[in-house]
Amino acid sequence: MLFFSVNLGFREMMCTFADMFATTLLEWFRKNARDLPWRHTTDPYAIWLSEIILQQTRIQQGLAYWERFMKRWPSVEALAAATEDEVLREWQGLGYYSRARNLHHAAKQIVALGSFPTTLEDIKKLKGVGDYTAAAIASFAFGLPAAVVDGNVYRVLSRYFGIDTPINTTEGKKVFAVLAQDLLPITQPQSLSLKGELEGASAYNQAIMDFGALQCTPQSPDCMGCPLMESCEAFRSGRVGELPVKLKTLKVKERHLIYIYIRCNGETAIRRRGPGDIWQGLWEPVAPSDLPTDVEAMQHARCLKKNVKHVLTHQVLYADFYLLETENRPVLPDDYIWIKESELDDYAKPRLIEILLQEL
Repeated sequence: MLFFSVNLGFREMMCTFADMFATTLLEWFRKNARDLPWRHTTDPYAIWLSEIILQQTRIQQGLAYWERFMKRWPSVEALAAATEDEVLREWQGLGYYSRARNLHHAAKQIVALGSFPTTLEDIKKLKGVGDYTAAAIASFAFGLPAAVVDGNVYRVLSRYFGIDTPINTTEGKKVFAVLAQDLLPITQPQSLSLKGELEGASAYNQAIMDFGALQCTPQSPDCMGCPLMESCEAFRSGRVGELPVKLKTLKVKERHLIYIYIRCNGETAIRRRGPGDIWQGLWEPVAPSDLPTDVEAMQHARCLKKNVKHVLTHQVLYADFYLLETENRPVLPDDYIWIKESELDDYAKPRLIEILLQEL
């Protein structure tokens, strides 16, 4: 890692270096910035919505969802007035559904406050908003000097400074948070338009994230075309492919699920999944264990698909899907409801269930 000598005036050199680093990134950004709709506004609602959607989601996929949400609920008041089912249905296909529930909850928080919070501390109090999201909203919407630290920022800073402290440790998070804040330009932005003169926290945060996404990529970064190449420690020492360092702590487990789609006189039974497991608040067909053991028709259930693989962050799911056609409703637990098959699309379902239902 690069260090500056205290005897040479650490603060002065750090300020000079930070200005150089930021200036280089901003010059690159003016030529290469991604043109995204939420970058043409300082509306905190639109910016917050984009940040929540883009958590664990690629921009190409998230953009369509952002546009749909903005069209259906153009204000935080409109979103707060929606039902959770409506929000989950619109979110369907994005995964990580706790984001949608938190989004809806936070919208109600904002409405109760009377306006969108304008300080970093108050923004962090919103449901589902962590340090990164709060810093993004604070800088993009309000021009506050808050540095963002996401995967792209970790990668750029780790490689440029040659930092091998694991980014998913308490120490690593602290090291990078302090460094990112020290590098942040002090000047506040006068405009967030991509066509204007970009400076300050908002533009710098966008610049370093785009730089990590487009230039200093996880695989095959464009080092030879990088404006920071000559002073990059990872390039100098041949460790670009080794940084950043991340400890492997996640254990992925396998899980087998079985679903039975009951077709009874144009109706089917579904239930909403409860808390404490995946897909909280979403709807699913019948589990075999919930059917009475004396249902003779069970022997006529037809297997439509077996071992359908679906990968989540912490789990790999394998699902079997059966169709049971019957003239009489079997007795099911109270948490099931009977609906018309034609109304099934009105209920938010996990992506795996959608895939299984296509077999019908």
